[in-house]
Amino acid sequence: MEQNELKALLQQVAEGQLSVDDAVLQVRTAPFTDLGFAKIDCHRGIRQGVSEVIYGAGKTPEQIAAIAGKMREAGQRTVLITRLSAQAAEFLQQSLPLAYHAEARLGIVGEMPVPQGRASIVVAAAGTSDLPVAEEAALTAEALGSRVVRLYDVGVAGLHRLLAHTEELMRARVIIAVAGMEGALASVIGGLADCPVIAVPTSVGYGASFGGLSALLSMLNSCASGVSVVNIDNGFGAGYLAHMINRIGEEA
Repeated sequence: MEQNELKALLQQVAEGQLSVDDAVLQVRTAPFTDLGFAKIDCHRGIRQGVSEVIYGAGKTPEQIAAIAGKMREAGQRTVLITRLSAQAAEFLQQSLPLAYHAEARLGIVGEMPVPQGRASIVVAAAGTSDLPVAEEAALTAEALGSRVVRLYDVGVAGLHRLLAHTEELMRARVIIAVAGMEGALASVIGGLADCPVIAVPTSVGYGASFGGLSALLSMLNSCASGVSVVNIDNGFGAGYLAHMINRIGEEA
């Protein structure tokens, strides 16, 4: 159960549409469920507004299936699984309603939420090689309930491609800039937009890019104000943070 669901439940009690005992039954879950190999945080959605997400790398398909199954039993409608291999996804699809996005290595179990509010998150990717990370960010934000606009292959090597989308950039509540090489896209967008920019360095680039370290340092040293940086290839972290900013904006 997430915060908006809890608020709706309490509103029903306040209006006399639901008894106190029935409401208690709906929230009567332990703080966590112990599976031995994992302790599932059942109350994270109430505390933080977003339910727990499964990190798939390093877990067996059986472990992921057990965790996702328990989360659904606890009432979680959308279960997000990041860094999910194709082999594990094939196993999970035998028992769970899993939609697998191979490019982003991301699985979504259950229904996608209807986007909340009118504002959007823009995900801008410098090049086609950055799309796996960009899609991880975009799908994460969508799975959490945000509206996403994708601007792909808009890197600074052809600046006119980005400037053709100035209107979308100006309408965004938050922008995710995904780039490898020298990572200049985040600074350019930061100098154009009036909203927070989340920079995501990718491991795309030639030898001296050092697996994304060059883009990371460039983004950390951006001269544009309002640019924050997540870790190399961390599309999930960017999508999650962008959703939080978007949600706060809607509440305000």
